[in-house]
Amino acid sequence: QVQLVESGGGLVQAGGSLRLSCAASRGIFSINAMGWYRQAPGKQRELVAAITRTGSTNYADSAKGRFTISRDIAKNTVHLQMNSLKPEDTAVYYCNADSWDFSSWGQGTQVTVSS
Repeated sequence: QVQLVESGGGLVQAGGSLRLSCAASRGIFSINAMGWYRQAPGKQRELVAAITRTGSTNYADSAKGRFTISRDIAKNTVHLQMNSLKPEDTAVYYCNADSWDFSSWGQGTQVTVSS
């Protein structure tokens, strides 16, 4: 298991940027995939972006071209750089660590984009 703590959420105007961070309690190099998910009120949780153990990345269509996921293995941290934010990006963003024998979630961080 791994404990995850998100930070970096907040209130931003449309067109602005935010950088989310996810700090893991232990090394992330061996974890199969680290991902960012989001859940808006009344909607299901959805994948935003993920990065695999080999460094491959994938993005939801809504995130492509605007968001970038990255990791700092030395600091056990995963980041989500979000640019050109839109009101529809408003949600609680969760960090996830998915491995062979566990799947861990952080507590979430609120992102609110005003129009």
